[in-house]
Amino acid sequence: MTSRSTPLLNSRVFRSLLLIAALAVAVMAVVACQSSETDESVTSAVNQANQAAQEAAAAAQAAADAATQASMAAQDTTAVTVAEDAKLAAKDAATAARAAASAAQEASVAAKQVADSAMVGPTEMMMEDPGTLVVYSGRSESLVGPIIEQFGEVTGVDVQVKYGSTFEIAATLLEEGSNSPADVFFAQDPGGLGAVSGMLTPLPSDVVLKVPEWARSPDGSWVGISGRARVIVYSTELVSEDELPTSVKDLTDPKWKGMIGWPPTNASFRTMVTAMRIMWGEDETRQWLMDMQANEPGVFPKNTPIVAGAGTGEVAVGLVNHYYLHRFIQEEGDEFAARNLFLKNGGPDSLVMVAGAGILGTSENRDNAEAFVRFMLSKVAQQYFAGQTFEYPLVEGVKTHRLLPPIDTLNGPDIDLSTLSDLQGTDALLRETGVVP
Repeated sequence: MTSRSTPLLNSRVFRSLLLIAALAVAVMAVVACQSSETDESVTSAVNQANQAAQEAAAAAQAAADAATQASMAAQDTTAVTVAEDAKLAAKDAATAARAAASAAQEASVAAKQVADSAMVGPTEMMMEDPGTLVVYSGRSESLVGPIIEQFGEVTGVDVQVKYGSTFEIAATLLEEGSNSPADVFFAQDPGGLGAVSGMLTPLPSDVVLKVPEWARSPDGSWVGISGRARVIVYSTELVSEDELPTSVKDLTDPKWKGMIGWPPTNASFRTMVTAMRIMWGEDETRQWLMDMQANEPGVFPKNTPIVAGAGTGEVAVGLVNHYYLHRFIQEEGDEFAARNLFLKNGGPDSLVMVAGAGILGTSENRDNAEAFVRFMLSKVAQQYFAGQTFEYPLVEGVKTHRLLPPIDTLNGPDIDLSTLSDLQGTDALLRETGVVP
C-alpha cells in the first residue's frame, strides 16, 4: 500500500511546488508592471514576463500530469508495465520541470528588466561599465540612505556618499571649488542649492519639467526631489486647539516662555529665517529673533528630539518640518501625544520647501549623475519619499501619504525658492542676535 501511494503523494507535492514557483514568477511580473513607465520597450518587457510566467505555469501543470500518470500506472498495471510507464513518466516530468525552470528564469530576467527600465531608463540599463558616483548629501543617511542604496543596486554604480548638514556641505563645496570630487549635491533645502548655484550645471529639460515650476530652479540648475512643509508641532496634552497660535509671531507672547523648542543650526530653520528676511525685512526678522530669545526657547540640534519632546510634554510647541511627526506616529501609534499645526497665513512660517539635487559642473561622472537625478524622480523613488519618509512627492501620479493634507491645500507663501540662497546673511543675523554662538 505504501509503495503505491508514494508516486501519487510525490505528484501532489511536485505539482504544488511548481505551481507555487510559477505563481511567484507571475507576481514578480505584475509588480514590475506596476512600477513601470509607459515606454514601449518597458511594455514589451512586461509582456515577455507575463508570457514566460504563463509558460512556466503550463510546464508545471504538464510535469504534474506526467507524475500523476506514473502514479496511476503503478496502481493499474503489472509490475513490468509499471516500471516502464513510471520511467517514461519520470522522463516527461523531468523535461517539463526543466521547461518550467527555463520559463521562470526568462520571466525573472524580463521582470528585472522592467523594474530597471522604470527606475533608470533603457540607456542606463545597457551600460557595460556602471562606473562610480560621488554624492554630497545634506540629507541624513537615515532618511535617504535606503533609496540611494537602491539606486546603486539597480544600476550597479558604485555610489560614494558624503553626509553632513546642508549648510556644512554647501560650505565644503564652495571651499573645494573646481577641485571637488562631488558629482551630485543632494540638499535638504533650496537655500543650500542656491548657495552653490554657480557651481551647478543645467539639467536636461525633460528632467526639470518633471516637477512643478515652483519646485525647481528657474535656470534649471537644480530640481526638487520631495516637498517639505514648515509646521508647529504641539503637545496635545499641554496645548488645546483654542490655544494654538496663528503665526510664529504669536510665540513671542510671554505665555509661551520656556515652552518652545527650536533648532537654530538646522538648515530648514535657517531657510525659514531667510524667507523671513525676504518677506518681513531685516529689522522685523531681527526683532522676532530677539523676542523669541527672551522667551527662553529650548535649543535642540535637530527636528527629531523636538517632536519627541512634544510627545512627552518636554515642550509645548516646536518649530519643525512636517514629516518627523508621522515617523513617530507610525512607530508608536495614534496615541502619540503630539500633532502638527499647518499655519495657513501665507507667511514664511508656512513655507513649503523642497529637498533637491543638482549636478556639479566639474562632475567626472555626468551620465551617472543624470541617472541618479532621474531615478530620484522616478515613481519608485517618489513613492519611497511619500510612503517611507512622509514627504510630499513632486511627480504626478504618486499618491501622498494618507496622514498628510494635500499639498495644494497648504497656503504657502508666494516666494521664489531660488531666492533663499543667502545662508551667510542669515547666519550672520543669527549670530548677531545670539541665537547661535
